[in-house]
Amino acid sequence: MDFKDNIIKAGEIARKAREEGIKVAKEGVKYIEVAEAVENKIIELGAKPAFPCGVSVNNIAAHDTPVYNDERILKKGDLLKIDLGAHVDGYVADTAKTVEITTNKNQKLIDASENALKAAVKLAKDGTEIWQIGQVIHEEITKLGFSPIRNLSGHGTGQYLVHTPPTIPNYNNQNKTQLKKDQIIAIEPFATPGEGLVIEGKGSTIYAIINVKNTRNFEARKLIKFINENYKTLPFAERWIIKEFGLKARILLKILENENIVKQYGILPEKSKALAVQTEHTILIEHGVVT
Repeated sequence: MDFKDNIIKAGEIARKAREEGIKVAKEGVKYIEVAEAVENKIIELGAKPAFPCGVSVNNIAAHDTPVYNDERILKKGDLLKIDLGAHVDGYVADTAKTVEITTNKNQKLIDASENALKAAVKLAKDGTEIWQIGQVIHEEITKLGFSPIRNLSGHGTGQYLVHTPPTIPNYNNQNKTQLKKDQIIAIEPFATPGEGLVIEGKGSTIYAIINVKNTRNFEARKLIKFINENYKTLPFAERWIIKEFGLKARILLKILENENIVKQYGILPEKSKALAVQTEHTILIEHGVVT
């Protein structure tokens, strides 16, 4: 299969896994049940998770994933962002959906993000300038009285890479770079009634290897080998490593973090602590939406 076949297959699987997550996400369900339903569905359908499933709630815009044995549960009125990726031979399809648990008080906010994505997808063609996508996202979100989150953006994807150029902004950033046929991009409008910025919060337990080098600790060297063989440059979850290495994984990851071999991502709360929503599709330019 060439890369187009791989990304299309990854997209089909990501879409089905997203729907599985939506189906599972109910009041009283644990965060970890949602994440594992998504990740297990990806594997069952013949792909691999491109990164740990995001289960970000209310004012947390992104990068929250359950920890090992996480006891948090979804509550009535929660705004849940299910953010996931699947890869086939490293080619990443990235998608997200916001679900309101039990209630529908924030449907207008969800609509702002979904409308923005629909409008942006229509523009995602060979020759479109990037600022045009940002402009239409901004227009659709502000039309309903909300703000785009300006320091979160869409992106390209590559082989074993979730984020590559170009950056796809949620506002007009004046970037006149043109999209090109066969380019893979993920568009992800974030909307909020708040300030429209995120800040970095506490560690998410999502890691990625950033610097392949040796370490003195024998067990940590085994962990580096495991990461390289299983995830390469893709992000992975602490809970995945604990399943393989036991609870000592936390110490080993800390060693690798201190030696600048792996990086831990922080969760991303909205700066003014306002609600945040996200919708995302991956597009293969001149083919269309794959997720």
